Amino acid sequence: MYRTRLINQLKKIIMKMSKIAGIGFNVPDNIVKNHDIEEMMDTTDEWIQTRSGIKERRWVLPGTANSDLALPACVKAIENAGITPNDIDAIIVGTVSSDYNFPGMAPIIQRKLGITSNIPAYDISAACSAFIYLLEMGDQYIKSGKYSNVLLVGSDLMSTIIERTPEGRATGVLFGDGSGAVVLQESDDDSQILSTHLFADGDGVEHLRAKAPGSVFNPLRIDAKIVEDRHHIPHQNGREVFKNAVKRMPEAINIALEHNNLSIDQVSLVVAHQANRRILEACAERMKLPMEKMYINIHKYGNTTAATIPIALCEAIEEGKLVKGDNIVLTAFGAGYTWASAAIKW
Repeated sequence: MYRTRLINQLKKIIMKMSKIAGIGFNVPDNIVKNHDIEEMMDTTDEWIQTRSGIKERRWVLPGTANSDLALPACVKAIENAGITPNDIDAIIVGTVSSDYNFPGMAPIIQRKLGITSNIPAYDISAACSAFIYLLEMGDQYIKSGKYSNVLLVGSDLMSTIIERTPEGRATGVLFGDGSGAVVLQESDDDSQILSTHLFADGDGVEHLRAKAPGSVFNPLRIDAKIVEDRHHIPHQNGREVFKNAVKRMPEAINIALEHNNLSIDQVSLVVAHQANRRILEACAERMKLPMEKMYINIHKYGNTTAATIPIALCEAIEEGKLVKGDNIVLTAFGAGYTWASAAIKW
């Protein structure tokens, strides 16, 4: 342990470390309870809760774009970091439901924030794993000294992608809309991102995906036949996704723990992607983690894809479950397959 502490101290001297300096989230005011979609999707509140743990979710009203939902989260994170929008050096957005097919959503957020400098602004598509992918990218920018304030945004309007019919029930009941944002800065104390770990397995692509609009349908990307065949709707092989999620997330957590010479007992909170309560319970069981250390808010918001982890972090702070000095671990699993973990000293 002495050698580990010495190495960590030397790291701090040699390289910069990044920390989450500001954080914020935003969800729509429109609450959609299970009872509200029973007739729409030919389901029941009991069926949804038993299989997912979801009681309600938030859906935006017509006319709301993803960037509209994300903007308040960005503003909160920037204010929380004690800076102004024009102090931001880079914006990276993780989403599968951007305002437009192209360009990405990051330049739109740049404009809506009123940022006048020509900073880099771009999107990534890593689905439910996106937020931790963003953390790794932002962390490297801060460590290298290239940027001082990096805005990371995980935001999705899944209600604009799902099919609100009995045919779309398997995925339609799971998803909600939400946005979360953080500002990364160089750490000036013990708070820091200790490590990030990203993984992917392209053999899982067909088990969780929405194919259209896509260049695989050359030359039109989307047409009436593609829509009729429902290729624009998310498809999920629930059994395969569940099996892989409950394997990969604990694996990723263990990698983060081993990398930082931590035991699970030294972790105050695990904040996992909120996809399904049964997945979270299975992961906790595999990790021998008490459920009170596994943060869960899926019952309120459903699966908000790239936004679940920052939303959960915000609520954990508000509830006093996360305080300065805590060791926390983030983990996620999503389409790609992609999965990831991060260890953080809060």
